[in-house]
Amino acid sequence: MSDTVLILNGPNLNLLGRRQPHIYGHETLADVEARCRETAAELGLSVVFHQSNAEHQLIDWIHEYRVDAAGIVINPGAFTHTSVAILDALNACEVPVIECHISNVHKREAFRHHSYVSLAATAVMAGFGTHGYVLALRHVAQLHRTKGDVK
Repeated sequence: MSDTVLILNGPNLNLLGRRQPHIYGHETLADVEARCRETAAELGLSVVFHQSNAEHQLIDWIHEYRVDAAGIVINPGAFTHTSVAILDALNACEVPVIECHISNVHKREAFRHHSYVSLAATAVMAGFGTHGYVLALRHVAQLHRTKGDVK
């Protein structure tokens, strides 16, 4: 098992900082990536950080890291509520999967209350803003240190 954490970001997260800042804040995805890399380095981990608006691309990255990563942190964006395909890919993972949402999806529209991804997730972060990514990385590091890769 490697010390690499795969961090995936789904549709529209490339617009972070410009799209609905009253919900998602003013940080850009580049800001989030820089903070994740800094945190990972402090924890003795490395990060592979990707964003895609294409469901198949996210699935391909999950497949690539599903066995050997220290863990996967995924903010699937709108695919959270629609993608059985991403759920199936995550169900094939042998590493911890942390679902991460910037907003508290449970305080938003009713259709956002259901997550297919949660069915495969080891843990779920929601409503911590972009700090949720750091918390998710810390949790992956804890699981990796203790080899408590509980699914």
